[in-house]
Amino acid sequence: MTLHSAFSRRAGYALATAITLVLVACGGGGGGGEGGFFPVIPASSSTPPASTPEPSPPPAAPTYAVSGTVTGLLGTGLVLQNNAGDDLSIAANGRFSFATPLAGGTRYAVSIKSQSKILTRVCSVANGSGTIAAAVVDDVQVVCTEPPSRFAYVSNGDSNSVSAYTVDASTGALRAATTLSVPSPYALTVDPSGRFVYVSSTSGAGVSAYSIDRATGDLTAIGAPSVAAGGTSAGMAVDPTGRFAYFVNLAGDRVLAFDIDANTGALSSMAVSSVKTGGSPYGIAVDPTGRFAYVANTGDGTVSAYNIDATSGALSPMAIPTVTAGSGAREIAVDPSGRFAYVLNQGDKTVKAYAIDAVSGALTELKAKPPKTEGGPFSITVDPKGRFAYVANLDGHNVSAYTLNASTGVPTPAVTPTISTGNRPASVAIDASGKFAYVADNTDGKVSIYTIDAASGVLDPQAALTVNAGQAPNKIALSR
Repeated sequence: MTLHSAFSRRAGYALATAITLVLVACGGGGGGGEGGFFPVIPASSSTPPASTPEPSPPPAAPTYAVSGTVTGLLGTGLVLQNNAGDDLSIAANGRFSFATPLAGGTRYAVSIKSQSKILTRVCSVANGSGTIAAAVVDDVQVVCTEPPSRFAYVSNGDSNSVSAYTVDASTGALRAATTLSVPSPYALTVDPSGRFVYVSSTSGAGVSAYSIDRATGDLTAIGAPSVAAGGTSAGMAVDPTGRFAYFVNLAGDRVLAFDIDANTGALSSMAVSSVKTGGSPYGIAVDPTGRFAYVANTGDGTVSAYNIDATSGALSPMAIPTVTAGSGAREIAVDPSGRFAYVLNQGDKTVKAYAIDAVSGALTELKAKPPKTEGGPFSITVDPKGRFAYVANLDGHNVSAYTLNASTGVPTPAVTPTISTGNRPASVAIDASGKFAYVADNTDGKVSIYTIDAASGVLDPQAALTVNAGQAPNKIALSR
């Protein structure tokens, strides 16, 4: 066999084998049955069915805010809660709203977690609870007011005593409690928490401290020794947080400053124990927020003005440390809004009014002509609502009454400018409701009681309610 024929035969075998493999792979050659070609399935041109979407979550239930209004607030420290949580600090009067809204049908209950640091105000809640009724709650009311007067105290200079009374809130009547023996008492003041009374002496015994029985009003010496006041302390004041006390040193031309022990009421001198005043200082007043203090100087007819350090209580002279008052500037009172101050000038027999700068505390004399008093003006007080002022006139045997303009602060004589009293009235005190006035009649040894006309400020004597005090009652103070 030639090479050429062998090659041809091998090529034929190879071609036949290839054709056979192709036929097998394609399912055989034609025809049906098992030996035929496998059918070729063309690709489908139709779109597969869409998948079923996930169901949407149900809409969130609507929620509603709980809100309201705060009025009468002084100072900081007030914290509100809703449903015993969601704490909300309140810094000023006006609208408030809790951070967490509530769903319809949910209960809400607004309460007070902590009161303001200013103890002369107690806040309470009205319209504070209920069920959310698919609407915003916006009528919660938080009202801050001076707590009711429960007790009265009178210093009796010639009988070496302090008389204590309970106050009937509905009639203003006084009921005698105990009389406490105190050497030569002159001035007195009550701390704003209603727990302690401080009494100065004209005999050099300094200032003594007493605790108040919260049920009866009776006084008990706290056990701590009295503190030296450098002679008679005519003017006395406790700041509205109840932490600091200030006593005027009449002979030394200074104000003495003390810390008050929160538990016992005991006094201890501050690190800055005193500051200089004008000549012969007599009366002192602290503004309602406890930031400023003012001293009336009888000797030079001026008012000394001080800043109060919020932490230490230390006094420091303001940038404008003194302002001119009048002859014999004896006492000073600040209205409950803290916007105006009133100085009683004994020599001039006038009441001079000042505006108080809300930031600096500086005094600016009002332009209106100061109204006159009667003879021997001795003390001045402003009612707790800031509507009226009263001056006790020793020699006139009466009280001068003034209305105070709510916008300008200007005092004008009331429609009945003077009201007769007992002999030589020394001081006037007004209860927290502004309904009753109490006058210490120095010569008669009595306390006279008056109702106050809410519109005019005129005093109406309630002769049947007059009570006995000791000999030569001088100062009267009310306590919560």
